[in-house]
Amino acid sequence: MGFDLGDRHIASPVLLAPLAGITDLPFRTLVSRFGAGLVVSEMIASGEFLTARPGTREKAELGAAIENTSVQIAGREPEPMAEAARMVADMGARVIDINMGCPAKKVTGGYSGSALMRTPDHALRLIEAVAGAVDLPVTLKTRLGWDDDARNAPDLARMAEGAGVRMVVIHGRTRCQFYKGEADWAAIRAVRDAVTIPVVANGDITSPASARTALDLSGAAGVMIGRGAQGAPWRLAQVAAELYGGSAPIVPEGPDFVRLVADHHEVMLSFYGTALGTRVARKHLGWYMDRVATPSDLRRCILTAPAPDAVRSLLSDALDRPPIDGPERLAA
Repeated sequence: MGFDLGDRHIASPVLLAPLAGITDLPFRTLVSRFGAGLVVSEMIASGEFLTARPGTREKAELGAAIENTSVQIAGREPEPMAEAARMVADMGARVIDINMGCPAKKVTGGYSGSALMRTPDHALRLIEAVAGAVDLPVTLKTRLGWDDDARNAPDLARMAEGAGVRMVVIHGRTRCQFYKGEADWAAIRAVRDAVTIPVVANGDITSPASARTALDLSGAAGVMIGRGAQGAPWRLAQVAAELYGGSAPIVPEGPDFVRLVADHHEVMLSFYGTALGTRVARKHLGWYMDRVATPSDLRRCILTAPAPDAVRSLLSDALDRPPIDGPERLAA
């Protein structure tokens, strides 16, 4: 079970995907507490990082040196990417991931993220620059291609391996699909067949059942879960237990679930400060309430409450309820 990433062994090949504005340090820490082979930070734009734009440097400083954390960087020019990689390494990072999969227009419009799949020779120069700048394992996250007429992920993965990349994560959609339709896990097999390094499948993996199907169709060495962990930080551990054995996580319900959410809320407030933390916490609170079908009026009160004390006073009424699908089972 698992695979090697340079001199590091990933014992549980179930990884947390980087999600902008979601996989911050408080959430990554919570997921890791249940169990995760590797968690990936929110994307850091190399240019903004080097010029110390507020908010970017903190993303790398806070949590970069944690044992099972990978720091993801993005950019469009080799030199800033290499310098950002060196700076992140100096901060104690253990793994550096290159983003060539983000479909957002504000990213691809700057010729970063998945836009780099349209210029594979230039993408290779970025990969070579990062891999040559640090002694850490460097990984790559990308998509099947820009569109259905240019599914060049196998070629890009082959070039990346030659440049020193140690693992490739493939989201089973093209950039032009964004998040529409269904992830094509079977198409990831062509990438697996093109390289000797581990390939990890990503996209629409939300449960042990979907993870098993993704592995069967793709032949991948592991899976990466993103949206499936929203409101369910135990999901990675749940998938790992079902697929690879070991102890299943205890999924909190009733008062235990209330305590987990209250603790997460408090950590976010401490991490960001009260004003920003209150805003950031709302999305997580919404996902937690989705799990137990909190009544709409109570949900509205929590998401519009102006003060943390008001939120905390309502959590028990909002969350001490049975999950809408009943107790979570590993085969769910």
